[in-house]
Amino acid sequence: MKKKELIERIAEEADVPASEAQKYVAAFEEIVTEALKSGEEVQITGFGKFSVRERKARESRNPQTGEKMKIKAQKVPAFSAGNALKEAV
Repeated sequence: MKKKELIERIAEEADVPASEAQKYVAAFEEIVTEALKSGEEVQITGFGKFSVRERKARESRNPQTGEKMKIKAQKVPAFSAGNALKEAV
């Protein structure tokens, strides 16, 4: 499902115009992004938790040339599903 399809489904389920549903999705994205930037987690009980994980620096190989390269440590967003979501799937 793409973002446009998600907005359409939210509009249907919430019985609101698509433009309003689009505002809801944009607000959700912004709130989650800002929370993760500031080091917070976003937990939606039963659905899951958005958090930031740290990846350690590591050495890898360029698949095209086989040349060794170093990958810097970095922070990456992560999502772990809640029990209700796991059971539903």
